[in-house]
Amino acid sequence: MNTQLFLSIKLMELPIMDLRETIGEELEKNPALEMLEEPGTVSLDDAAEKSSKEEEAYFEATSDAGFVRRGPGLDGDERRQFLEGAISRPETLQEHLLWQLALETADSGVRRVGELLIQNLDADGFHKEPVEALVKGEDPVVVEKAVALVRSLDPPGTCTSGYLESLRVQARLLPDASPLIERVLDHLDSLVKGRFAETAQVLGCGEEELRFCFNRVKEELSPFPGRRFTQGETRYAVPDVEVRRKEGEFVILLNQEEIPVLGISPFFMEIAGKKGPKREARETRNFVRENIREARWFIQSIDQRNHTLLRVSRSIVEFQRPFFAGGPKYLAPLTLRDIAGELGVHETTVSRTANGKYMQTEWGLYELRHFFTNSISGTGSRGSRYSKEGVKEIIKEIISGEKRRLSDQELSKTLARRGISLARRTVAKYRNELDLGSSYTR
Repeated sequence: MNTQLFLSIKLMELPIMDLRETIGEELEKNPALEMLEEPGTVSLDDAAEKSSKEEEAYFEATSDAGFVRRGPGLDGDERRQFLEGAISRPETLQEHLLWQLALETADSGVRRVGELLIQNLDADGFHKEPVEALVKGEDPVVVEKAVALVRSLDPPGTCTSGYLESLRVQARLLPDASPLIERVLDHLDSLVKGRFAETAQVLGCGEEELRFCFNRVKEELSPFPGRRFTQGETRYAVPDVEVRRKEGEFVILLNQEEIPVLGISPFFMEIAGKKGPKREARETRNFVRENIREARWFIQSIDQRNHTLLRVSRSIVEFQRPFFAGGPKYLAPLTLRDIAGELGVHETTVSRTANGKYMQTEWGLYELRHFFTNSISGTGSRGSRYSKEGVKEIIKEIISGEKRRLSDQELSKTLARRGISLARRTVAKYRNELDLGSSYTR
């Protein structure tokens, strides 16, 4: 994984408000990076026309990336509705992992043990109680599969006993990882103190290779993977994208109201092109060229983040067209694997893109991950055509329009007449999740 790809993945995870803060930090840090236009003045389509051939080759080809427009193109009421979000409590590590686990196709035993393991994690992503005590009496094969599954979810490296085991798990999941990386973890104390030559001799490798592996550990692994899920902070949910109907078709709007158009400083470009024999001039040019290269990577990574977000959003709209046309009760079963297969990307890419981002629809403001839900038969998109969340909306609709209070058994029969087979106790469970009382309390 090169630096550019790592930066692209990092920015892809950021919701729009976090991205704005990151851009501000980068503008202060890199003098070669400039703000060309204030937020809300140029569309992504216009900016794309100015991209170089190198950037065009970098991006994935797509026949329709969606219609993109900035906030000021909307009228006052629409713009305000687009930008105003509901107050949202921060997502916990457990919620994030349980959401992904629910979309996996693992058998019920592995899923049940996985839920136990996730609920047993502390804020760092490590076991609170020993696994042996937690799953006493369970099939060891099932436990092993559940542990491996949870460790592979985003963020990778949770469900471990401590930071060192977490780093080892993450190292094994790295793409194209050198076997040397795991051995490097045994000598972190020495490497942190800068003893590269001595450690390289012990490991029997070159110092340059050792530095490369150590840098991958520092840049791509997290000793405490759960810490990015902060507790107790109230955040405002601002939509990253909006879906609207225009002349009978659904249009994807990318919210760039807070995002400036970035470019490379002409002054730095001029210095980079000058030639001179003096050593000072060469050092200056090297400094300038390095900053220009990092600025280009940063700009391309932001464009890649927006490009991927639009592709994922467009695919969600295609899969969930009945929802966008008819409302929440028409939400269909959908998994990360469905979107990943459609776009030709890995499931973790879809997970990172959906995490923490919101979509404004005519039915309300929803997290992107809301559109990923299992069918009522619990087998993802390959089971019943009715999703759990969609059926819950139907139950809510039935109860709100009831002329007399229906029991859970009667609700079950009403659903069956609509072609939805659901046991009475499952109806009661969904009703409780909707915070709706029983027929007696209603």
